[in-house]
Amino acid sequence: MFEFIRTHRRLMQFALLLFIFPSFAFFGLEGYTQFREGGDAVAKVAGQSITQQEFDNAQREQMERLRQMFGGQFDPKLLDTPEARQNVLDGLIAQRVMASEAAKNHLSVSDQALQQTILAIPGMTGPDGKFDVERYKSLLAAQGMTPTMYEARLRQDLTLQQVNAGVQASAFAPKTVAGRLSDLNDQEREVQEVLFKASDFVSQVKVTDDMLKAYYEKNAKQFEIPELVKAEYAVLNSDAVAAQITVSDADIKSYYDQNASRYTEEEQRRASHILIKADKGASAADKSAAKEKAEKLLVQARKNPADFAKLAKEHSQDPGSAERGGDLDFFGKGMMVKPFEDTVFKLKQGEISDVVESDFGYHIIQLTGVKAATAKSLDEVKSQIAADIKKQLAAKRFTELAEQFTNTVYEQSESLKPVTDKLKLKIENVDGLTRVPNPTAAPTAPYNNPKFLAALFSDEAVKNKRNTEAVEVSPNTLIAGRVLEYKPVSKRPFEEVQAIVRERVVQEEAAALAKKAGEAKLAAVKAGSDTAGFGQAKTVSRAKAEGMNGAALSAVMKADTSKLPAYVGVDLGAQGYGVYRINKVAQPANPDVARRQAEQQQIAGALAQQEALAYLEALKKKAKVEILKPVASSNNAETADTK
Repeated sequence: MFEFIRTHRRLMQFALLLFIFPSFAFFGLEGYTQFREGGDAVAKVAGQSITQQEFDNAQREQMERLRQMFGGQFDPKLLDTPEARQNVLDGLIAQRVMASEAAKNHLSVSDQALQQTILAIPGMTGPDGKFDVERYKSLLAAQGMTPTMYEARLRQDLTLQQVNAGVQASAFAPKTVAGRLSDLNDQEREVQEVLFKASDFVSQVKVTDDMLKAYYEKNAKQFEIPELVKAEYAVLNSDAVAAQITVSDADIKSYYDQNASRYTEEEQRRASHILIKADKGASAADKSAAKEKAEKLLVQARKNPADFAKLAKEHSQDPGSAERGGDLDFFGKGMMVKPFEDTVFKLKQGEISDVVESDFGYHIIQLTGVKAATAKSLDEVKSQIAADIKKQLAAKRFTELAEQFTNTVYEQSESLKPVTDKLKLKIENVDGLTRVPNPTAAPTAPYNNPKFLAALFSDEAVKNKRNTEAVEVSPNTLIAGRVLEYKPVSKRPFEEVQAIVRERVVQEEAAALAKKAGEAKLAAVKAGSDTAGFGQAKTVSRAKAEGMNGAALSAVMKADTSKLPAYVGVDLGAQGYGVYRINKVAQPANPDVARRQAEQQQIAGALAQQEALAYLEALKKKAKVEILKPVASSNNAETADTK
């Protein structure tokens, strides 16, 4: 990776966070059209207010996205800092100014582009390789959205990307700059080394008891045994609640009748088409010529319908379907542009349409297949409905039981038994807990959550052996615990670790002797009085270390080579000390062209991000952005955490 890219890493990270929009997950989509006025405005963009409520909503949505990504390991308090809150506000401002610019420039997204984006959503393809419309609707419904709502927001998101893409696409890396950086990356240096290995000086080390005891006292933390807790705990989650819910056949039948449309697959049609392109902005003459060509092809198609696929392969200007004879496979309503869809759903099997105009040009359509609407029987979906009902009832019931769980573990704090008996939960035991999560434990283990561990190691829990508070470790999951045994921090006796201490002292002293000898050698070679002892010459570069230590390679490549030979000394830590002589500096005879092109693209990407940041700042000034007051914490983290 280029030094240039490395030194701009923080800038690049900020730009990525700011400009790369979410990949259209099914949660947390910001509604860019929520331009509400209010007296609690925290900022103004282009005369429109960003209210405290909008800020709070954005912060909660960001927390939910991170919670989905990191599960129980995510602590909402991390976002309840001045810096994190300012980042959320900056994100809202960026969205607003770009939305304003998109509106001024009349930017829009076509139905086809929207459709292609939706079809590319990961996980939406069924076993047959086709887009699963029912799964799509179901996932949206779980987030309280309809396809219409989601697609409107997605269209707005894609529109904002056009604003940013227009700036980034215009950035380029001058070949001279890219070439210079690639030259530095490819530069080769002939180097010889002499190593003063710490291991060669071990025999010279004299260790006394006082040295051992001094190291032991100075590095006491190396020999600490952390405080440990054995605890019992109880968990209330959706699964525990659902296990207590029974669903009757009558409930299932009622649900099936009320939601019949969910279990009905709408009619689908299969069509092939021949497209003669004529963009929306094409001239009248171009449109006329395209239509005339389409009409001639229509005559040929109707004359011999069996040759439709052949005509499509030869003449269709839709690259996605032409090679398949114009075949578009099966699709339902809402998946194609309206003029096209309206025509397809009026045709009869095998019928060929008149010339149909859309935003993409002129189509000739042949209906090649029809799948009638079908409904799944109650028996087919009975188990799915039972699970859905349980999930819905459990979500409602959880809120009620969560309050009982929280109150009971607090009010009857001497034991977890009252709450487990009352709510039909189970007490679990766990040993060897420390204040920090155990990386080897299951990431979803509720007792390994940092918030729960903090509560378990509180004075109230440790000293008084009382129940912890009910801690939310993930959505719809509460845990409370009680300390059974506590072992404070202890220190391993000196006698127990004496051998380890001796080994470390010897290593430190040997490394110090190696460094002393190495520095003396470096002074001698620079003075020209002792140039012997260097090993065989080898050629290294930033891309080819040739087995050289990383710190040594970095020092060699950064060394001043205005006068050769040049010398540099490097402290290699526990390994010892190295002295390096640089004899030659050259460029490779046959540089890697492919890598140089990739490096130029990296530089162009970095410059594009800088251009985007500068453009955003210009838009802010244009929109007269005003920060009216600091964004308040308002305990948002706690609110989101107990949602």
